[in-house]
Amino acid sequence: MKGIIFNLAEEVIATAHGEQAWDEILDASGLDGAYTSLGSYPDEDLVTLVQAAASQLGVSGADVLRALGEGAMPLLVERFASFFTGHDSTRPFLLTLNDIIHTEVRKLYPGALVPDFGFETVGDDGLVIRYESARKLCALAEGFILGAAHHYAEQVSIDQPECMHEGADRCLLHCTFSPTTA
Repeated sequence: MKGIIFNLAEEVIATAHGEQAWDEILDASGLDGAYTSLGSYPDEDLVTLVQAAASQLGVSGADVLRALGEGAMPLLVERFASFFTGHDSTRPFLLTLNDIIHTEVRKLYPGALVPDFGFETVGDDGLVIRYESARKLCALAEGFILGAAHHYAEQVSIDQPECMHEGADRCLLHCTFSPTTA
């Protein structure tokens, strides 16, 4: 796994819970926390960090991953603004994941293994997303979707009728988008 994910985890956790919380999570994980954005690290390091964070914060690992994805989105918008421009809502942005965003990710981070997404638009406000990855980080994908919806001033409802953690061969995320109400 590329180091940028670990860097984002540190920033999100330290921002939300303080630097001391990040240090305590690192101590509990037994990892040194020295990750460079272009470096490649064992997937197990992320699993270990997520488990340590879940224990320290009193939430589930899935909740940690969701919060990481959602909290990382503003940082990604800041660093990779070109990925987000040209879209006026979440659904068209998400439809660029495989063809534009992941293509660019592979250029920026050689060797990056990105998940595969399939899409089916449903009506004017729905999107069914097929998520496939050996890493099974569907909760992280949900967090990124939540963060993207926030960026585009939308609300999103996500239902997951199929999940690899429950024996399915892929995850299906049924998303419905609506404008944020004031």
